[in-house]
Amino acid sequence: MFRALFAAAALIATPAFAAFQSDRISVTTEGTGPDVVLIHGLASSPRVWKGTIERVPGYRYHLVQIAGMGATPPGGNAQGAVIAPVAEEVARYISEENLGKPALIGHSMGGTIAMMVAARHPDEVGKLMIVDMYPFVGQMFGGPNATSDSVRPIADAMRARSAKATPEERDRERRTSITSMINTESERAGPIEDGLASNPDTVANAFAELIVTDLRPELKAINVPTTVLYVTPAGAPFTDEQMDANYKAAYADIPGVTVKRVPNSAHFIMLDAPGAFADEVKAFLAQ
Repeated sequence: MFRALFAAAALIATPAFAAFQSDRISVTTEGTGPDVVLIHGLASSPRVWKGTIERVPGYRYHLVQIAGMGATPPGGNAQGAVIAPVAEEVARYISEENLGKPALIGHSMGGTIAMMVAARHPDEVGKLMIVDMYPFVGQMFGGPNATSDSVRPIADAMRARSAKATPEERDRERRTSITSMINTESERAGPIEDGLASNPDTVANAFAELIVTDLRPELKAINVPTTVLYVTPAGAPFTDEQMDANYKAAYADIPGVTVKRVPNSAHFIMLDAPGAFADEVKAFLAQ
């Protein structure tokens, strides 16, 4: 009798479905409320969203950790493409977890991933925020007339250079790069730690893929409320007005898109301008 009761209890306690499994991403959740999926950038981790989550309560945040970024094993991202396969996994997570058209917020490379999900799986997304990411990064390397094919040699050369670099050279380059992308000195330690801990092959492959990925032809497929936040990088050969014009033109194919420059910030807007960024997220999620 007791054996039968224990067996029945075990059946009741067993979930009816397996937890989401992926060798490319893992996802943790924080908070309760409407669903928001947060996607970090290259050589980063979900820790960049900590302040935003604290400042914008009332939502269930799904924090995507990309394998091979931060102190995580590369798994399925050890070789080959990273960005497009990760986008498919994010879409699968949304579908299998029955999130019901969540909001997507992606920073940098995470913005590219979020755009892919919104354009290629429009029925899975409720709204989209892109944080400091251009739809075709290749133009920054190959000029305004660049194409995926024309910048491919640049991407391949950068990947090859990374493969030949010593660990010390890679660490030095990542420290310098991340420092230049965060104005607030007290906020640099975490992202630098994530950058140094990231798998070099995963990062190099993802960066090369990012350079050749041109999402401009796909933007017209995005049919949800979309907000794009961006900055004018220090030392960039553009005035604020030119940067405004570039971003407005780049995202013009998304109907009703909101495009807004955040002043006094470098690339990690959520760290350099946390109050302003939280206000933008609140307004975006309240749409």
